[in-house]
Amino acid sequence: MKMMLLSACMLTTTILSAQEFLTPELLWKFKRISGGTVSPDGKHLLFSQRTYNLEQNKGNSDLYVIDLKTGKSRPLTETPFSEMEAQWASDGSVWYMSTETEGLQIWKMNADGTGKKQCSHFKELELEGFKIAPDLKSVVTIEAVKVRKTPADKYPDLPLANARIEEDLMYRHWDHYDDYMRRHLFIHKMESSSEGEMVSSYGKDLLMGEPYDGILGPHGGSEQFCYSSDSKKVVYTSKKKQGKDFAQSTNSELYEYDIASAQTRNLTEGNKGYDNYPAFSAQGYLAWLAMAHDGFESDKNELKLLSSDGKIVNLTKDLDLSIGSFCWHPDGQRIFFIAPTKGTEQIFVINVKDGTWKQVTSGQYDYVSVAAYEETLYAGRQSMVEPTELFSVSLKKQKVTQLTEANSQLLKALKMPKVEERWVETTDGKKMLVWMVYPPNFDPSKKYPALLYCNGGPQSPVSQFFSYRWNLALMASKGYIVVAPNRRGLPGFGQEWNDAISKDWGGQAMKDYLAAIDNASQEPYVDETRLGAVGASYGGYSVYMLAGIHENRFKTFIAHCGLFNLESWYGTTEELFFANWDHGGPYWLDVNKENYRKFSPHNYVQNWNTPILVIHGGLDYRVPESEGMQAFQAAQLKGLRSRYLYFPTESHWVQSPQNSILWQREFFEWLATDLHP
Repeated sequence: MKMMLLSACMLTTTILSAQEFLTPELLWKFKRISGGTVSPDGKHLLFSQRTYNLEQNKGNSDLYVIDLKTGKSRPLTETPFSEMEAQWASDGSVWYMSTETEGLQIWKMNADGTGKKQCSHFKELELEGFKIAPDLKSVVTIEAVKVRKTPADKYPDLPLANARIEEDLMYRHWDHYDDYMRRHLFIHKMESSSEGEMVSSYGKDLLMGEPYDGILGPHGGSEQFCYSSDSKKVVYTSKKKQGKDFAQSTNSELYEYDIASAQTRNLTEGNKGYDNYPAFSAQGYLAWLAMAHDGFESDKNELKLLSSDGKIVNLTKDLDLSIGSFCWHPDGQRIFFIAPTKGTEQIFVINVKDGTWKQVTSGQYDYVSVAAYEETLYAGRQSMVEPTELFSVSLKKQKVTQLTEANSQLLKALKMPKVEERWVETTDGKKMLVWMVYPPNFDPSKKYPALLYCNGGPQSPVSQFFSYRWNLALMASKGYIVVAPNRRGLPGFGQEWNDAISKDWGGQAMKDYLAAIDNASQEPYVDETRLGAVGASYGGYSVYMLAGIHENRFKTFIAHCGLFNLESWYGTTEELFFANWDHGGPYWLDVNKENYRKFSPHNYVQNWNTPILVIHGGLDYRVPESEGMQAFQAAQLKGLRSRYLYFPTESHWVQSPQNSILWQREFFEWLATDLHP
C-alpha cells in the first residue's frame, strides 16, 4: 500500500510539473469559442463556448453574450445539453436549437437570457438547422426527406436482411453511407397559440419532389441559405445532380424561391463552379462566393454581387486573393471578408460601389470570423500558440482589443513555444514561407530533433491555425523544432502558387519540402540525424512519397489517412471531381498513365528503409482505409519497424476526445522511440 501511495504521489508531481508545457490532455481543457454576431442594436455580441469532459468522452456547448458597453460576458445557457444554431432575430431576441425537451427543437430567449421559451414541437421530423425570417413571420428549416427506396422497401418479407443495392455512384460520402434521404428546406409559418407565437408543425417543402439537397452536404448547413431582407424570398445553395454527375462536378447554383408564388429560379446558371454562402445586405442586395471552374474545389473564391439591374458583378476579379468568408456592413456600402495571405488569414474590406479595397488587420494571426457594426469589427482570432478568442477591431483607431478571456488563465500557466517566419529559396529559385516553431525555453546552443510538417489539402493554407490534433505548439512543447513549409499548392501566395500542385503532386511540392528541411538542418541547433516527417491526407501522401525519395534524410515517418496507391484510391474515393482535376482523370486513360506512375507512392516502396507509423479511420471514405492498410502491409513485408493505428469509428479526422488523446500518445511515443527528444 505504501508503494502504491508513493507511486501516486510521484505521478501527481510529474503531472503538475509537466503542466508547465502543453500536453494532449491540456489541449482538451481549452474552451472552444465560435461565432461572434452583433445584436441588431449593437449592444451585445453572441457567441458559443464548447467544453469537453474527457471522462465522459463528450463535449457540451453553451451560449454567451458580451455587453459591448461594459465589456463583460456572461452565459445565457448553462445546461447539460448543447445549444446550437444561435442567431439574433430582428427584435433583438436570441433563437437557437436545443434538445432540452422532446428531440431537437427551436427555442428563443431575451438577450439577457430571460424569457426562455420553446417555439417548436416537431414530432415526426428531425430538425438539422434553421433560420428565422427578418419579419419574424416564418422560419426555414433543414429536414430529411426520403427520396430512395431501401432494400427493405423492395423486399418487405426480408426484414432481417442487411444489404445495399446500388446502381449509381455517391452511395457514400466523406464519413457516412447514403441514408436514402435528402436534406430539403421547409418554410414554417409562425402561428398564434395559447403560449404565444409558435412555429407551425407543418411546413412547405421548397424542393418538393426533387431528389436533391437544399444545402451542400455533408458538411454544409444553414450558412448556405438565407432570407431576403424583406422576408419574401429564400436563396439557397444546391448541386442539383445525382450519382456519377454529382461525383464529377462542383457546379452548385444559387436558387431563389419566391414564397408567395412558390416559384424557383436559378440565379447563377452561367457559372460552372461552386456558388455558395449567399447573404443579403439590409438594403436588399445579394452577395455570395463563387468559383469559375467546374471540378476544381480549390479554385479562386470570388466575391460576387447581384446588382439592382439584375446583373452579376465580380467584386474581386482583380484581387489575387481567394476569399474564405465575408459579412455585410449594416450600411450596405462595404463588405468585410477573410482571406489567406502570406501564411496568415486576415480581414479585408471592399467598397461595393467602386471596388476599392484594403487590408484591415495584420500580424501573426488567423482571423476566423468577422461581424461589423458602425466602425467596429468583432472577430475571432487565433494563432499557433493561442486558441480562438473574440476581439474588437476599431476601424477609426486601428486598435485591436481582446473581448474574451476564456483561455487566458490556462495559457498564463504554460510556457508556450515561439513561432518565427523564415523565407527559404526553393529549387526553382522562388521564395517560400516556412513557419519555424521552437520548443519552450529554446536554447540555440543545444541540439534538437526536428519534424517536417506536411500539410493536407493539398490546397489548404499553413497559416496561424490552432488545431486540436495537428497542433504544432504541442509538437514543439514535446521538444521538437517544427518546420512547416507553405509549399507549392497553398493559398495566400497568389493563384499561380496555389494551382501549381495540380497534376504535379509528387513533383515540385516534394522538392519544396526537402528544401525546407535541408535549410533548417543547416542550423547548429537542429540535429540532422534526428529528423522526422509527419502529415495527414495529402500530408500523409507526402510522407509516403518522401519515404521513397528522401535519400536517408529522415529517421522516422508518421502518415495519417494518406493516399498510398493513386490507382486504388481513384477506384474507391467518392468526390471524383477532386481526383479528375488534380490528376487529370482516370488512371486507365493513356494521357494520365505517366502521372499515376510517377506520382504514386506505392511505386517507390522498393526504396523504403525507415520506420513508419500508419494511422487511418474506418469511416474515411475520402481516402479509404485500404490505403493505410496497403502502406502498413508494405512496411511489414519490407521488414521495417512499423505500426498500424486504426480507429474503426473515426473518419478523415479524429474527433472523439479519448480517441484523440490515444492518437496523441501513440504519435509521441512513436517519435520518441526514433528521435528521443
